[in-house]
Amino acid sequence: MSKITVVGAGNVGATCANVLAVNETADEVLMLDVKNGLAEGKAIDMMQTAQLLGFDTVVSGYTNDYAATAGSDIIIITSGIPRKPGMTREELIEVNAGIVKTVAESALKYSPDAILIVISNPMDTMTYLAGKILGLPRNRVIGMGGALDSSRFKFYLSQALQCNANEVEGMVIGGHGDTTMIPLSRLATYKGIPCSTLLREEKMNEVVKATMVGGATLTGLLGTSAWYAPGAAGAYVAASVIRNQKKMLPCSVVLEGEYGMSDICIGVPVILGRNGIEQIVELQLNDREKQLFEESAAAVRTTNSVLKELQVL
Repeated sequence: MSKITVVGAGNVGATCANVLAVNETADEVLMLDVKNGLAEGKAIDMMQTAQLLGFDTVVSGYTNDYAATAGSDIIIITSGIPRKPGMTREELIEVNAGIVKTVAESALKYSPDAILIVISNPMDTMTYLAGKILGLPRNRVIGMGGALDSSRFKFYLSQALQCNANEVEGMVIGGHGDTTMIPLSRLATYKGIPCSTLLREEKMNEVVKATMVGGATLTGLLGTSAWYAPGAAGAYVAASVIRNQKKMLPCSVVLEGEYGMSDICIGVPVILGRNGIEQIVELQLNDREKQLFEESAAAVRTTNSVLKELQVL
């Protein structure tokens, strides 16, 4: 029997749980939230679609009862607050670091062998924090961001090419942020054909720019952060792990010399299987891509430094 716990039953967490259930990724999907009745209510709502949608996964919800999460194969952390008007970066990190720290320690107490998938923002820093405080081997702590950013990249590529998004390959590495992510346009392909030969440079630059501000674009339209794609991306990562699919996805992972980096969590392509991160794939980046990656890493390290300033680490 396979079990996945999603901590946080807000928009992203509930969407993630729903995708996991509809796709029958696990036998049991459990949602946990601090708000009384929220996870329970959404779980019942989802279960009332089981007959309509034809899935057999059991979805349950609990309020702050970590004992109910015992025996989870995967724990997905979506908990945290969005940045509010007037809130500094330091204030956001302090609040979310406290939440992620509590959630990670509480969940691992009952599922010591679980693999952790972090969605909470700032994602690279929260993944780094979780890895540090838990002392887990790096294969068991995964930041979701690159999977989401790459999906957005492929969407914008398909729009520019006027083709099916499922036939496009594209990857985004680096930090999960508007100014730190690196859509690898040079390596993007449409059915094996380099997209750079099918799109004018100006158009490709538009695709890259749209990808980088993809989250901000949706926030501007919705008035809040997106949830369908982030939730589905988290479920996609979880599926590759629990089903041992060996998919190559860019995820935030602790680097130990790869790409010339150490003591940092940042997005790079990895092979995901039953043991979590089973391999880190080192791309042959050109000089410009290497420079962008170094700049991205420097920005992520600056954000990470706030954890030490706040004495969280």
